[in-house]
Amino acid sequence: MGHDPNRFLSSLATKLATRSRHVCFLLGAGVARACKLPDLKGLEAKVLDGLADEEREKAFPLIEAYGLENALTRLRAMSSLLNDGQLLDGLSKAEAEDLDKKICRQIVLGVDVAGAELLPVRRFAAWVKRAQYEAAVEVFTTNYDLLLETAFDTEAVLYFDGFSGVIRAPFRAELVDPDEVQAREEIPSFFTRLWKLHGSVNWAWDGNNVRRLGSAAAEHTDVAAVYPSQAKYDQSRRYPFVVLQDRFRRALNVPESVIIISGYAFGDQHLNEMIFDAASRRERSETIVFSYEPIVEEVAQRASVTPNLQVICSSEAIIGGVRMPWSQTEEECIYWGDNKLTIVDFAQLGAFLARVHAGSAPLDPGLKGLLTEQKVAADGRA
Repeated sequence: MGHDPNRFLSSLATKLATRSRHVCFLLGAGVARACKLPDLKGLEAKVLDGLADEEREKAFPLIEAYGLENALTRLRAMSSLLNDGQLLDGLSKAEAEDLDKKICRQIVLGVDVAGAELLPVRRFAAWVKRAQYEAAVEVFTTNYDLLLETAFDTEAVLYFDGFSGVIRAPFRAELVDPDEVQAREEIPSFFTRLWKLHGSVNWAWDGNNVRRLGSAAAEHTDVAAVYPSQAKYDQSRRYPFVVLQDRFRRALNVPESVIIISGYAFGDQHLNEMIFDAASRRERSETIVFSYEPIVEEVAQRASVTPNLQVICSSEAIIGGVRMPWSQTEEECIYWGDNKLTIVDFAQLGAFLARVHAGSAPLDPGLKGLLTEQKVAADGRA
């Protein structure tokens, strides 16, 4: 006995074909990995390799102890709290500020999309472009890279990311989370929402505000690439992240939503609690987690008592609170091979979505090309 792969995929396609549904995605580092960019661990290694020897000696203990994001959080707290002449972790105020900037610069270089494989995100963008829901599709991501923006531009997806403008676009909080009447009047629902919860390599500090640049931040720019989760400093520098997290909470709590999570390792406890809380409170919504790695124990425990929280792994799944392996399928299934469900890989999930987009008509030549294409160059040409 086990879960039926075809039944699960058919059920998912049916849910996504319902135009009245509110559909959200949370995409994590697994998306970058599917596009041949480093995941968080790989990015940490790239950052350290790119630093000068003296800088690496200072950064390595922090990244080893706290991880990349929390190391930056600590550096920013140090630069805010230390006075001249004081040291913490062997660093002065000026050294903490300088190391923060050097690490952020290496993050920008480490997730450069110039060498990325864009096919997985282009397939996802093709689905987004053709989705015909009454409410806007909302795509949340914890990634700093520009994969989604590049794919959306390549596939001519209309989207809004919280900023208004092109060269040095200011953040518009009132458009990110307006009241219901304003939302209908100002941003049409056919504009996909793209929310970058942890910042982006094309965000920069401009005095006390964050602006989205026309491209990845250049050297010596004060990059706003990483969410300062616990930093005790100027709240005006944090407000985009606070607004976006509140938007995530609100989106999860829209009744009868379908929330699809892919490539996210549940490493951000703030986001985790929002996900689990919404799943338990909104019984008619469904949260589907695609886990490329073995199922995280905390997620397994929550899913076992929350029937509308499904966790899908290549060899097993938790569906309706029941954890079982997949059963051998005798019916043809292009997402089943070697007794494993391959859709847990974002590259395969993108292909699945492109085939079942809401309100689908016969596939146009562009979409057919994406589904048959095996490789795509970084500039979006086959």
